[in-house]
Amino acid sequence: MSADLHCYTKLSNGSLGIEDLILLAKKRGVETIAITDIDCLAGTVRGKIIGERFGVNVIPGVEISAHDSKTGRNIRILCYLCDTPDRLEGLCHRNQLARKKAAHIMMLKAARQFPITTEFVVKCATGSTNIYKQHIMQALMECGYTNSIYGELYDKLFSEASPENIISHSKFPEVPEVIGAIHDAGGLAVLSAPYKYGVADRIQEFIDMGLDGVEVWHPSADEQQQAELKKLVTKAKLVATGGSGFKGKYSERVISVGDCGMPEDTVSKLASYKARQKRLQKKAQKAAEEAAE
Repeated sequence: MSADLHCYTKLSNGSLGIEDLILLAKKRGVETIAITDIDCLAGTVRGKIIGERFGVNVIPGVEISAHDSKTGRNIRILCYLCDTPDRLEGLCHRNQLARKKAAHIMMLKAARQFPITTEFVVKCATGSTNIYKQHIMQALMECGYTNSIYGELYDKLFSEASPENIISHSKFPEVPEVIGAIHDAGGLAVLSAPYKYGVADRIQEFIDMGLDGVEVWHPSADEQQQAELKKLVTKAKLVATGGSGFKGKYSERVISVGDCGMPEDTVSKLASYKARQKRLQKKAQKAAEEAAE
């Protein structure tokens, strides 16, 4: 079964609408996708409905921003198959506010270097629930300061090593809080693209915090790194997922839906893991009730 469990839409930092994304998946023969917009659950219900209309299985998902204090990095945790997604709304809302605050600072810094307005950047982000680096770059493209989202200007503005960077870091909750919130909502917590965020060496500690799985197949990891991740996940008896991180024209590389190269049984194994966790939860609940009698 062809699948892609990591796709963004216009609701966050992708360039395609939900229906366009699903139609693209259909045309490319991708049978299952997960819409994993950043800190945004708005597309899950609509995605499911549109997916059924076009014969594409859309798995409910969201990518939640988190902070790892040990490395000082902001990372992301993917949530899949959530039973009660409304329980994550508060956390997502707080993250959205933190991101908007940082985005406003970055827009002001960009406006000091280039004759663009924050209003124009906001216009470039029409349809999104927030402002992302890609939207600032889109505004600079529209005004003729670059002809691509990524490249020399992007590195100048958004690389930590650049003395002229305009980066403003958002303040997100710690990893254990995010994992706990996902579990409270009945979802599976999967570490997103560990090599992209530079936390591959932290996976075991995240597992100790309750992590359910790791995104093994992602463009940010080469074949050797993917093999190492798969070995670690298999040993821990957790779930391995994969996805392209597709953002349309905002993608960092030339990539389309389904280009993640993960095994065909990944989706069925994700569902099996979810079913196993539900059985364990019911067993634990029954044991607790019997002990209380």
